[in-house]
Amino acid sequence: MPTIHYILKDGSTRSIDAKPGGSVMENAVRNNVRGIDAECGGSCSCATCHVYVDDAFVALLPPADDMENDLLDGVASERQPGSRLSCQITMTAELDGITVRVPETQI
Repeated sequence: MPTIHYILKDGSTRSIDAKPGGSVMENAVRNNVRGIDAECGGSCSCATCHVYVDDAFVALLPPADDMENDLLDGVASERQPGSRLSCQITMTAELDGITVRVPETQI
């Protein structure tokens, strides 16, 4: 089972065993990871699941589509090169060990 490492706002790390095929957001919600609000439930319409993907994993992800890019332009915390919506990152064996940092605010 792949693992996701979430770096929380306080700097601590929460690691969970992820459900393959589920999104980074779904796995966070399922495991009560604080800071990923996911107000729209993963339908790519609110940007409250914004995360900063560790540089080592950015190239392994498919590029953000137009809808995700538009939402990332309006996130509450600063958009950075590794910014992604966690609802759009599907967990696979290749992403085992992915590290994402939760931003200071989602709203």
